[in-house]
Amino acid sequence: MRLIVEILLMGLAVLIGAYIVPGVQVDGYGSAIIAAVLIALVNATLGFILRLLTFPVNFLTLGLVSFIITVLMILLVDKMMTGFNTSGFWSAAFLAIVVALIKAIFNAVMGTDKD
Repeated sequence: MRLIVEILLMGLAVLIGAYIVPGVQVDGYGSAIIAAVLIALVNATLGFILRLLTFPVNFLTLGLVSFIITVLMILLVDKMMTGFNTSGFWSAAFLAIVVALIKAIFNAVMGTDKD
């Protein structure tokens, strides 16, 4: 049940981020949920591999490389689907920041209890 709620909230975060960040367009809530799931899957697979390969550089830059990898995963999802569009690197970077902040707010409101 918690996974479904997390997916729906991530879709809502992407939708809100698309309204806040100029240059990011989402066709609707369904496209936002699909984009959120794809971002999570790509980040968990390809992003994980890239983070392992770039660990020394990531350590030296205090996590900046990890953030750039997340932005690149958002741009990859933009290329994969038609209902989610970003206008470039900077709009994807601002979207990543906004979505992370919205998710932090959701997690603070929902609590951290694991059922």
